[in-house]
Formats: sequence, C-alpha cells, structure tokens
Amino acid sequence: MATDPRVSELLEQFSHLPRFPDGRINYTNAKKAVVLTCFVMFHDTFLLLKRSNNVLTYKGKWQVVAGYVDEPKPIKDKALEEVNEETGIDRSFISSVSVGELVEFSDETAKRAWIVFPVLMKLNKQPHVRLDEEHVDYRWITAHDIE
Repeated sequence: MATDPRVSELLEQFSHLPRFPDGRINYTNAKKAVVLTCFVMFHDTFLLLKRSNNVLTYKGKWQVVAGYVDEPKPIKDKALEEVNEETGIDRSFISSVSVGELVEFSDETAKRAWIVFPVLMKLNKQPHVRLDEEHVDYRWITAHDIE
C-alpha cells in the first residue's frame, strides 16, 4: 500500500527534529506533532483505554487508541499497528478501517499542537483486549456513555 501523500508532506515539516535509531521522528520536545486517533468500534460500542502514569501526556486519562505518525507509512497500516500494539487486537477482528479528514488543534495543558488523522476501525467480533504498558484499564462504551 502506498503512503498517503498527506503523510509525506506533513512529515517533511518535521525533518529538523531528532530521530530514533530506527529512523522514526522523535517528537518528545516538539511543540507540534502528527498523530492518529483510532476509534475502535464493535457494534454500537467504542473502546476506551485508561492511560498509565508511565506515559508523557494525558496520564490517567481515558482515550481511544492513539499514536505518533513518525514515519512515512500509510495511515491505515499505522492504525492497525497501534491497535495491535496497545490492545492485542489483530487483523482477523477488523472488518473495515476508514481515515477521516485531518484535524489540527492546540492543547494548552499538554503545551502542544496536534495534527490528527482520525481513524474509525470497525470490528467483526468482540476481541479479548490485552493492554500494553501505556494503559491500565479499558472499557467498551456507547456514544451515550461518553460524558
């Protein structure tokens, strides 16, 4: 699968940032970062994950699967990677992956601007969720439960 041209263009803006040994962009001290947020959906429920205290941002907060877009890779592939890494959900559970329009916003609390690729991932069966070290709990909620 070819990389989305938007990804390559966006990542060019961050060519001045340091790199990890494997070549990925290191956004650790950046004021702006490119990320994806993946809404994992099974029937009418969404998966939320509670962030651990071992992460840099949003400690103890509930959120969807998210990750830095730190290499020129198709967003769908990166979303599949992040979901598997953070939850143990593999491709056999996934019926569709859709990428939405880019959203940019600033979070004064995190002191960072985010360029976000929103992703909706629909599952064909309920998985067993296996959390990684970034999270301490998870819940399946309906849209009505979001508050």
